[in-house]
Amino acid sequence: MAAFLLGAVLLIVQPQIVPSRPAINSNAETSQSVQRELLKKTSQKNDFKENIHSNGSCQQLPQTIIIGVRKGGTRALLEMLSLHPDIAAAESEVHFFDWEDHYRNGLQWYINQMPFSYPHQITVEKTPAYFTSPKVPERVYNMNQSMRLLLILRDPSERVLSDYTQVFYNHMQKHKPYPSIEQFLIKNGELNVDYKAINRSLYYIHIQNWLKYFPLDHIHIVDGDKLIKDPFPEIEKVERFLKLSPQINASNFYFNKTKGFYCLRDSGRERCLHESKGRAHPQVDTRLLEKLQEYFHEPNKKFFELVGRTFDWH
Repeated sequence: MAAFLLGAVLLIVQPQIVPSRPAINSNAETSQSVQRELLKKTSQKNDFKENIHSNGSCQQLPQTIIIGVRKGGTRALLEMLSLHPDIAAAESEVHFFDWEDHYRNGLQWYINQMPFSYPHQITVEKTPAYFTSPKVPERVYNMNQSMRLLLILRDPSERVLSDYTQVFYNHMQKHKPYPSIEQFLIKNGELNVDYKAINRSLYYIHIQNWLKYFPLDHIHIVDGDKLIKDPFPEIEKVERFLKLSPQINASNFYFNKTKGFYCLRDSGRERCLHESKGRAHPQVDTRLLEKLQEYFHEPNKKFFELVGRTFDWH
């Protein structure tokens, strides 16, 4: 009887697990088998159900995940990618693979966080913390070993400053004091390499964890610095990586002089990122900034060697 019930459960769940695009998941049969095993391991309930809308759309597991990096431009990337009609994007960061209380809820809970999409669409979610969490690559692999991953990176030193800026403003909004960036960057007269923001910028360490499970051709690295300066060429590359038809055009982007960055134009409607984006970084002593850039020199070289390309970082 137990075996019969389990078989029934898997039959109900399977339609949601089948990827909507064979081009994205070439090992679909193997992927489905692995996902069924994960369903049994991570789910404590047997009440799976298909969430199908009357218009034919349904909630399904993502075929693409924006895995990071924090303060690399993940929100901008997701918003730009959402211009494509074949993309269905989850609005909020899901934190399924890195938060234990979420992961224990199982794949049915994860599916329930996804947007409704049509069979021809690719479902995308983004959680920047995935990139730097050691346990996430294996968990994503166990769900779908053919997953297409998007990773957006920027100059490591600039990312550190942006990381600090976000936390600083979060404290300011709550009227809470927050130390200066120098107090985080300097410890006993030396660069504080234990500062979490610095660790997040050691890209070569984190990419190694992902390369244990995914081949490099399943990870597309978006140049976050170029996306800020000239977004269209970077989005074209993402379209090709996801095997999407070219639908996003240069006319979808316009530079907003007031905000100081590119905004989007979609079907005549203009929209910009939230005001929390593009905030000015704190002023940092030139010598300290040079010390930070010097520290990242060797880690950056290791990263370039791992991914087989270079970036215009200090």
